[in-house]
Amino acid sequence: MSCRDQGEVAPIDVGAPPPRTIRVGLIPEQDMFEQRKRYQPVADYLSKKAGAKVELCVLSRYGNILDNFVSNRLDGAFFGSFTGALALRKLGVEALARPEYLDGTSTYHGLIFVRKDSGIAGGSEMKGKRFAFVDKATTAGYLLPLYYFKMQGIDDHRSWLRETYFSGTHEASIYDVLEKRADVGAAKNTVFARLASRDPRISAELMILARSPDVPENGLCVREDLGAPLETKIKESLLKMDHDEEGREVLTGFGARRFIATTEEDYAAVFELAAKIGLDLATYDYVNE
Repeated sequence: MSCRDQGEVAPIDVGAPPPRTIRVGLIPEQDMFEQRKRYQPVADYLSKKAGAKVELCVLSRYGNILDNFVSNRLDGAFFGSFTGALALRKLGVEALARPEYLDGTSTYHGLIFVRKDSGIAGGSEMKGKRFAFVDKATTAGYLLPLYYFKMQGIDDHRSWLRETYFSGTHEASIYDVLEKRADVGAAKNTVFARLASRDPRISAELMILARSPDVPENGLCVREDLGAPLETKIKESLLKMDHDEEGREVLTGFGARRFIATTEEDYAAVFELAAKIGLDLATYDYVNE
């Protein structure tokens, strides 16, 4: 389904100018239907408060959010930390806000995990095993594993491992390891925790081997030429969401306490991690192989 045919347009007064529609992309960190269900109330709230209809577009894979930003003229996106860093370097977007969760955190970190019965305790035991990445445009699902291999002295992970593949979502990587379709996997801790709260097998049968530094949670960035008045309205609407009853209700459903201001400086850990493995974000090819 394209961005253009999602949702219903509210009726408008005859003769009044139609409300502007802005299209906002979402990364597929989980099943796209669950992702839409989680973000739609936020979009509906912004549509009321910012004076423009917010239309969501859930992309099929992480890198698509960068491609679609250009080809389909997306106005904004809730970028992950790595896609956000890439967009800042490649597209020149403006970072606006990100959620602060109920525990007071506004960051996440990547995890590398195995089954407890796998016998894998580190890089040496991964030789000849199958590794489930998420996507080349993720911090948790690709950047962290590359850094981990480097720290473990594994110069060429492709020859060290029997097989590597991209699962497409953090959720899929977790379940691929749980169900023994892969020996090792990588994913973000917030998705891991969310699934573990619903499926006790995850905590009972999986073991964490490594974690990344904290990086910013999925934040809303918009294109530079969106227009200052609209950009300001969107940012203020998010930052003041916890100030009214409707906003607090939306935040509760989203699992957040509030939205906080976000700037390029918040992505410093991503830039540093990329630099440590010699990855130039400005020229990086994020298309999965």
